Amino acid sequence: MLVEPTGTAGCSSPLAREPLSAEQAGELARLFKAMGDPVRLRLLSLIASHSGGEACVCELSGVFDLTGPTISHHLKVLREAGLISGERRGTWVYYRVDPDALRRLSAVLVPGETPVVAG
Repeated sequence: MLVEPTGTAGCSSPLAREPLSAEQAGELARLFKAMGDPVRLRLLSLIASHSGGEACVCELSGVFDLTGPTISHHLKVLREAGLISGERRGTWVYYRVDPDALRRLSAVLVPGETPVVAG
């Protein structure tokens, strides 16, 4: 049983319109888990803030003191989670952030928003 502190009943509105369904929670947990590593979170940030909305892997690799295969692994995790997509152009892959994935994530963090599941 949830007990509200004395004198606060009815003082504030709920932070979410409705609780997450099991499907929504599973989808969002997968996205948050992919971002749960500092390198992946930083990669996502670098791609999202890059001029033109996309970044070449050649521009991302030099930012970290990590090997190419390690960077590739982190990009693969982000890609498999649906947070980014990649397009090969010649010898390089260019990455973009999926704006719908970011909207789903932000909806659960913004009070009063209703999260949506990928369609």
